[in-house]
Amino acid sequence: MPAPNANLSALLEANKKHVTPALGRLHDHIIVRGEGARVWDEQDKEYIDLTAGIGVTNLGHSHPAVTAAVINQVQQVSHVQCSIAYSVPYLQLIENLVPIMPDKSLDTFFFWNSGAEAIEFALKLVKRATQRPNIICMQGGYHGRTFAASSITRSKTVYTLGSQTMGGVYAAPFPYWHSLGVSPDTPEEELVAMAKIQLELLVKQQVAPSDVAAIFCEPVIGEGGYVPAPASWLRFLREFCDKHGMLLVIDEVQTGFGRTGKMWASEHVENFAPDVMTFAKGLANGFPLSGVVSRREIMEKQEPGTIGGTYAGNAIACAAAVAVTEVFKTQPILENVNARSKQIFDTLHALRASPKTANLIADVRGKGLMVAMEFRTDDALTQRGATGPIPKDIGKRVQKKIIDQGIFVLTTSCFDTIRFIPPLVITEEEMAAACKAITSAVEEVAREG
Repeated sequence: MPAPNANLSALLEANKKHVTPALGRLHDHIIVRGEGARVWDEQDKEYIDLTAGIGVTNLGHSHPAVTAAVINQVQQVSHVQCSIAYSVPYLQLIENLVPIMPDKSLDTFFFWNSGAEAIEFALKLVKRATQRPNIICMQGGYHGRTFAASSITRSKTVYTLGSQTMGGVYAAPFPYWHSLGVSPDTPEEELVAMAKIQLELLVKQQVAPSDVAAIFCEPVIGEGGYVPAPASWLRFLREFCDKHGMLLVIDEVQTGFGRTGKMWASEHVENFAPDVMTFAKGLANGFPLSGVVSRREIMEKQEPGTIGGTYAGNAIACAAAVAVTEVFKTQPILENVNARSKQIFDTLHALRASPKTANLIADVRGKGLMVAMEFRTDDALTQRGATGPIPKDIGKRVQKKIIDQGIFVLTTSCFDTIRFIPPLVITEEEMAAACKAITSAVEEVAREG
């Protein structure tokens, strides 16, 4: 590796003051190189990255197949505007996606640049298709920071702080113990039963079901705390939407492309199909690309010209995505996800069971390599019946100690939660190093009190 770069350090110091303060940042340095699950900053410090750009670089940093595809495409044509003509990778991407959709009814696509934009289009699509004005979203759900997307986001108030939001949005409780005010050890079937009652009540008291265009739901609540949706809950939403003539939109922006151990998180539910699905993040391994897919009969409700975008379906980004789909065909990515998932879950469950650290941890949850550890608050302590004093700011302290050991990790949700979202190609040795750092950090905070 090269020595620390003084020129880059000077560049950072001279210009970071001009970056908007509205951005938060985990690491106040420049990342100059990445390879697989590792990154290096301008001071030549190496980190194992358990963030993957918030679930974007699913195949790791600078994956050689993606890099080769991008170089090849940029030497041919860098962009073909989607309203003017097709590009080769745009059509190749559709060809590769059609066979791997969670249901064969999902056969008509639109590509945009970001997950939030995909949600914006999905909102227009369902309202136009049903001629209904209102939307039901999930408490704790996250769908983006743009105007309409943030209006159906319920994970944190910061995403709509000081701004007006879109009307006609109603939030239903998600089967998550926080949402329902019960113990974290409440059985799943009880959580689902309570959430069903609340959704039925919502359409009796707050909004007529005949005025609801769609229900939006993540198969794993993302920024709201990495909470998997029980299969029975998703099946109930499917039945509920069919009963009332609503569309069901499943947001796989963060969960798609292998993140949960299957290509799509909704594939964990047998005989389940959404009407509309959004996806992004891992699609192009770091290049800006997102998608919306639905049945053609629904997509045909959107008149030509009502959607578009200068950069939508960029040829380079599509070429990267084609390479991503090919890697999934030829390499054991999903097998590695499930093996590394067991590795980190074993570590976290051991911490929750250990007499030394159990009093700090309220919940361990997730699916595949979308993993969370929630720490206790006074409420959580009381709900679970634990005893003894509870340390303050557990998550932030644990996070700092993990980062100090050379591991990037992020927090999430309005509760005290750390999430682990590494590249899907992380090795057994790299995960072992990360698990060792996590264990050390939690145990040290427990000792400090």
